[in-house]
Amino acid sequence: MFGRTADYALRALLYLARNGREGGYERARVIARAAGMPANYAGKVLNTLAREGLLESARGPTGGFRLGVAPEKLTAAAVVDLFEAPAPNPRCILGTTLCNPRRPCAAHIRWAAVLEAQRAPLTATTIADLASAPTN
Repeated sequence: MFGRTADYALRALLYLARNGREGGYERARVIARAAGMPANYAGKVLNTLAREGLLESARGPTGGFRLGVAPEKLTAAAVVDLFEAPAPNPRCILGTTLCNPRRPCAAHIRWAAVLEAQRAPLTATTIADLASAPTN
């Protein structure tokens, strides 16, 4: 559905929403292990989330990362969009020309609805929703 980086970001946020220490920070290596991501890749993902305000970070022996946004206010779409910005498809589905929404082709409106329906679950789902789901 989306790329590995967005998947790792969601996993890291879910880990922190479920296991974050009250007011405390979690080390990057702990988050990486819990999210199943390589440690060297974790730094890039976590720092991007922090730069965008979704995480807070602190340096030092008691530092690390913690949620910067309440999980109930953070949608899966907002996370995925940081790593995979939604871009409208410029090509017409019925041909190779650019699609003009002002003069749409016969499939334009229907295809736009399909693309929106594909994205709707990400927009309607928060990190809190995912974090409260039972585990196996």
